[in-house]
Amino acid sequence: MFSNIIRLFVLIVLVAGITLAAIPGPVYAEGCADLTLEMPFSDACLAEIAAAPEPGGLPLEVNSRALAQYTFMRLRNGDDATRPVTIHDAPNGNPISTLDPGFNFVTMLNQVEGWVEINAGEWVRAIDVQAQLPSRFAGVLITEPLARPFAWILVNTYTAEVPGGPQIIDPARLHLRYERVNVYATVNVDGHNWYLIAPNEWVYHTWVAVVSNIATPRPEGVSGKWVAVDLYEQTVVAYQDDTMVFATLVSSGLPDWSTNEGLFHIWARFSNDYMSGAEGASDFYYLENVPYVMYFDGEISLHGTYWHDGFGYRHSHGCVNLSITDAHWLFNWTGDEASREAAVYVFASGEY
Repeated sequence: MFSNIIRLFVLIVLVAGITLAAIPGPVYAEGCADLTLEMPFSDACLAEIAAAPEPGGLPLEVNSRALAQYTFMRLRNGDDATRPVTIHDAPNGNPISTLDPGFNFVTMLNQVEGWVEINAGEWVRAIDVQAQLPSRFAGVLITEPLARPFAWILVNTYTAEVPGGPQIIDPARLHLRYERVNVYATVNVDGHNWYLIAPNEWVYHTWVAVVSNIATPRPEGVSGKWVAVDLYEQTVVAYQDDTMVFATLVSSGLPDWSTNEGLFHIWARFSNDYMSGAEGASDFYYLENVPYVMYFDGEISLHGTYWHDGFGYRHSHGCVNLSITDAHWLFNWTGDEASREAAVYVFASGEY
């Protein structure tokens, strides 16, 4: 069925005359551009790194006000997480329903000793709820053209001294998740990219998510504000015509629910929305007040996420998950009359 969808999309593209151009690679400054596996460092490259040690862009301020609205409780059976949660009509009252195990999040309206009210007249045991604090991750405003690519570190990692080399366990070479670094050069080793992020510090491509300094080609017919979703890097870049204005990490669909590639437009938006699905299955989910929802492909949307902090990795049932701070920014940025149906271009810059 998936292959039929792809063929249909290709036919639509050809009929509509939409051009989806090849994705160009990044461009590096002269000092580091010529590094190879045989010559993984040079004085010219070291000088370039010394002259530009910090990545471009201005980190977006964490929106604490928005985060405070989305502090929820995860609902799971406190005795056995594989069993449903029983909902009662009062503390120590009668059972009125059950909720299957899964990604289930609720708000707390009231509490008495040993019991929590999650909706009017719906009570669960206090041991069945756990506080869930939303991620404080936030993306980057691109205030001027990027001189070189940058990347977010995806997993706490020690760097290698040469491309393809072993990691060196040294605290000075440890880089933590969500740290943002410059990418000065790329060297391919046996079909896999290694990135230079500091003097003699190389990281494997799966350890980072890269934002190129070369803009994604704007699809034919698209103008104004639009959004590029890269499924390979798990990033979103927002554009004003051909100018990058914002970049961040996202989480797209898991393998069984891959986010569709193609050119779409936002067709509906809600400051918050209710989502649930897969009832009776192991991946059941029940999510109250999903924030800053922008639907672009049927029921698939860009939206804020309070239930995980896994940005940079696939995590969803097809939607494009953003942090609440990032979703709030994107929701407002596309909120003017001319941009409410902004284009969303979903593609993969590599095999993922």
